[in-house]
Amino acid sequence: MSLMLDGQAHMEDQDAEEGPGPGIFKAKPREPLQRPEARQQPSSWAGRWCSGRRCCAGLGALALLAGASIGSWLLVLYLWPAPSQPAPGTLQDDEIPLSCSEASGEEALLPVLPRAVSFRINTEDFLLEVQVRARPDWLLVCHEGWSAVLGVRICQSLGRLRLTHHKGVNLSDIKLNSSQGFAQLPPRLEGLLEEVWQSRNSCASGQIVSLRCSECGVRPLASRIVGGQAAAPGRWPWQASVALGSRHTCGGSVLAPHWVVTAAHCMRSFRLSRLSSWRVHAGLVSHSAVRPHQGAVVERIIPHPLYSTQNHDYDIALLRLQTPLNFSDTVGPVCLPAEKQDFPRGSQCWVSGWGHTNPSHTHSSDTLQDTVVPLLSTQLCNSSCVYSGALTPRMLCAGYVDGRADACQGDSGGPLVCLDGGTWHLVGVVSWGRGCAEPNHPGVYTKVAELLDWIHDTVRHREEAI
Repeated sequence: MSLMLDGQAHMEDQDAEEGPGPGIFKAKPREPLQRPEARQQPSSWAGRWCSGRRCCAGLGALALLAGASIGSWLLVLYLWPAPSQPAPGTLQDDEIPLSCSEASGEEALLPVLPRAVSFRINTEDFLLEVQVRARPDWLLVCHEGWSAVLGVRICQSLGRLRLTHHKGVNLSDIKLNSSQGFAQLPPRLEGLLEEVWQSRNSCASGQIVSLRCSECGVRPLASRIVGGQAAAPGRWPWQASVALGSRHTCGGSVLAPHWVVTAAHCMRSFRLSRLSSWRVHAGLVSHSAVRPHQGAVVERIIPHPLYSTQNHDYDIALLRLQTPLNFSDTVGPVCLPAEKQDFPRGSQCWVSGWGHTNPSHTHSSDTLQDTVVPLLSTQLCNSSCVYSGALTPRMLCAGYVDGRADACQGDSGGPLVCLDGGTWHLVGVVSWGRGCAEPNHPGVYTKVAELLDWIHDTVRHREEAI
């Protein structure tokens, strides 16, 4: 099986009447990615240059001259070794050929520095722990200087959408090692920077912080799933189907009971459709099981204000649902990327959706499909061999340069997830690409890590307004 990738159609060109129709986005490659057409040659060169026998002598002389030129050219090729050229579809991420120039302005790859401050929550008693780069051990957080605002920021830095609970826990109520250290914030000073935290041998208040964030990124039924390309129920509990009427149009990812994230170009393509016509299906594997009027009604569509229909920059949108999703073993949220979380090139991530399974097909798959795709470097994807500088800092590349697997029409807006420490994080949103599984044209995804502030601010402001 191979998921294919949604072509980068100019969605503003679609007719408004397409609204209730099939959710298939016809690929219309952007101008910078089109290969120039070969120029048409005259039907008869001899007819252009001469007519009749009077030109035979001229043609003979030209033929002799051409033969001599070709012979000289072949001799040069034989004596002068040519640079090696990569075979189509064999370009590797760790070795870009000299014939494949890098995009102008490409920044050098910098080493990833360890985080100045890291947080974790003990899963047994939900005690908050902090690690400052100057010290290798994990410190419990004293309740002095603590606030709910700080709790929200820490949850967000862990890739969680919201803070659900926090309180002070008496040190006398828990068992501690004699070597256990503590950290605290100075009064009236909040922050996550290294210089803000102060190490202590004890807490003056006798209390430490217990913190709970919204849960995400777990697959309760994953242990029951056997390998295969058709996804079983619960394999990707955050996978959503965004439908217009009864037609699947795009994929999406569940972030919270009321929130789903998808691609902005999915919503722009049917911008004149009635809001009440949009529905979100979660916990779905086969579309044939969907009944009329099922699914959660979309209350609000919030595309990123900087989304560009020209190059699909900032290709992300949030959907606020009218009624909350019921979380279960088959429906649950995915985590956002943690703050400064690094998924290096070569990381094995997964993309899933109901899109085309063959570039020649004209309909979406009835059954949810998935495939593994490695992350590729932006340096490679912006090279002249691939997308010639078309990727912005809000985009990332994943897939295979030989075209063996990809996403395709109908997969747009769906999740690209990567596993870290037993938790799945939404690293990308299916956005665009040249064709489906074409050699040297891997899939391009919206880079979620670059848009975290907008996601958190949008969700918070909307929740506060309700």
